[in-house]
Amino acid sequence: MCTIAQASNTSYGFAWNRNKIGASISQSRQNTPLYIYGGSGHKDFLGVINGSKSGQYSIWNALGTYGNKFQTNSIWNQYGQYGSQFSYYSPFNQFATEPPVIVDSNGNFYGYFTINQTLNNRATFSLAVIIYDNFELIREDVWAAYDQIF
Repeated sequence: MCTIAQASNTSYGFAWNRNKIGASISQSRQNTPLYIYGGSGHKDFLGVINGSKSGQYSIWNALGTYGNKFQTNSIWNQYGQYGSQFSYYSPFNQFATEPPVIVDSNGNFYGYFTINQTLNNRATFSLAVIIYDNFELIREDVWAAYDQIF
């Protein structure tokens, strides 16, 4: 697995390639980590979408920075800018104009991580869709949701 420094955003010398739109994954869980970046210019790292329950950077680690619903940079924090249904930076705002992006360490762009169905290049691989459809339940018990999904 890549380290965050290897797969980080442009501030670490990594930039995702939006010309590779349409990258897909064949399963909900694959060997290549998929990274979520959000905020202005997509500079804030928000976790690994297909990580494990115990992964340090995983959105599925309820005790970690990115999987804990009380952490600032967690998509599961319903009161934070990355988990609120009212923030334009949140994947869970149906009108979001600047939702997070999903990329891999090779610069492949997997789409915008958003429930906004009118946004072009929305991520539509199976794990993203499962999260879109169930985010309110998932945020209540990340570990139980992980066990159901994976």
